[in-house]
Amino acid sequence: MPEKTSPEASRSTVAVAAGGAAELTEATVKKADQNKPRSLGQDAWRELRRSPLFWISSVLLLLFIVMAIAPGVFTDADPRQADLRGHYLSPPNWSHLFQADWFGYNQQGQSVYARTVHGARASIIVGICVTVAVTVFGGLVGMLAGYFGGWLDTLLSRITDIFFGIPLLLGGLVTLQAFTHRTVWTVVLGLTLFGWMQIARVMRGAVITQKEADFVTAARALGAGTGRILFRHILPNALGPVIVVATIALGGYISTEATLSYLGIGLQDPVISWGVDISDAQKNLRDAPHTLLVPATFLSLTVLAFILLGDAVRDALDPKLR
Repeated sequence: MPEKTSPEASRSTVAVAAGGAAELTEATVKKADQNKPRSLGQDAWRELRRSPLFWISSVLLLLFIVMAIAPGVFTDADPRQADLRGHYLSPPNWSHLFQADWFGYNQQGQSVYARTVHGARASIIVGICVTVAVTVFGGLVGMLAGYFGGWLDTLLSRITDIFFGIPLLLGGLVTLQAFTHRTVWTVVLGLTLFGWMQIARVMRGAVITQKEADFVTAARALGAGTGRILFRHILPNALGPVIVVATIALGGYISTEATLSYLGIGLQDPVISWGVDISDAQKNLRDAPHTLLVPATFLSLTVLAFILLGDAVRDALDPKLR
């Protein structure tokens, strides 16, 4: 005769079976999630998290951005306070970390450390604002030229070629000479006028590639308008190379601003920037090299950080480089 199973044993067997089915279902869901295709952004972020260049550049940039937004976090010294009698070209004093005399004083008796911290704001604002402006304007020009083609492409391409013949530094010099009082926004305007061409060319090439894709053809067949096709289908897929170029160029705009300020054509007092301090320090390079080396080092690190970030983003967005 078959053995009788107690109700408790039956319930236990059912519970074990249910638990096994739940674990199997959870494992199946996890496996399905792993096999699910990732978007371009998710795939790029996954690669960026593995990149040492990305983390090194991100930490540096976070430090400089916080310095630009809240300089009071790093120093409470007044960058404009001058004491010629007591601090004229005083050398660095490293016995007091993060104090006014840590990097010494300049020819006006002002704290080099305080001016370097406060100078981050103007330099970084110029770089970010110019990058945003040239990306928007150059991206729009390239998108229109690449999508419509024909006479519009020819016209916009020839205009782009004309501006390409004018170097960024020379164009900035000529433009800023027209202003008697130069501020952050006049420098942004001068650099934007002669800095959008590379973005326009990159965007044009990306749009030409994307407009022949199957999803664009399908959207056009379904009756999607030109604006929807451009901004909902083509633009998101063409932004990758533009982001890479813009990120690398941002550091170049910061260094160009410093060069213009060094030549006396960029920012002027009372604006505090690394370029202005480098320009003022050139007269005392032999006697007090710290007045030039400190802002120049911060400038170089900022430019290097943006270049490293651009390289990391390029590697993450281009599967052929992995």
